[in-house]
Amino acid sequence: MAGKDIEVEWKPFELRPEPVPPIDPDSDYIQNAWKHSVKPLSEKLGVEMNFPPVQPRTHLAFEGFQFAKGKDKANEYNHRMLKAFFVEGKDLGNVDVLVELAKEVGLDSEEFREAIESRKYKDVHKAALNEAAEQDIRAVPTFFIGDRKLQGLYPADRLTQIIDSEIEKQQKAENTTEEGLSCDINGC
Repeated sequence: MAGKDIEVEWKPFELRPEPVPPIDPDSDYIQNAWKHSVKPLSEKLGVEMNFPPVQPRTHLAFEGFQFAKGKDKANEYNHRMLKAFFVEGKDLGNVDVLVELAKEVGLDSEEFREAIESRKYKDVHKAALNEAAEQDIRAVPTFFIGDRKLQGLYPADRLTQIIDSEIEKQQKAENTTEEGLSCDINGC
């Protein structure tokens, strides 16, 4: 993204929304996924990740995201939540934990707590989940770049190629539109 005129729009997606029961962190599924997939990949990419001791419901964290988004702090909030969960092992289903993390990124803790406890953003979050379902999102991460949907992990160089290709495509479309609308002394 460095040096490119692009914008990231974060969208929530719950792997196991209610009423689907959360998975026990000690289950074979979670342990095997961590041991054979997540941890080796994080090590290969040089990304610090530790086994999360809890698998919390994340709807409150996502409702907090909607609050942060309204305060132009979506990126900071999401990066802090990811680090809190995957590095520090914090329970993102705990309101007190969320309030403390929100405060760390410069959000008003009292206003944030009120929004979370009152479930002010519940309907906004549900609408975002419905949008994800309509877009047939089934994996984290999912990227939309132009008219392409990429689900799962992609190497950074491949994402760069796709982004650059989309920027070039958009620039050509803008130039074509500008050329098509140009007029000279003889008229349009």
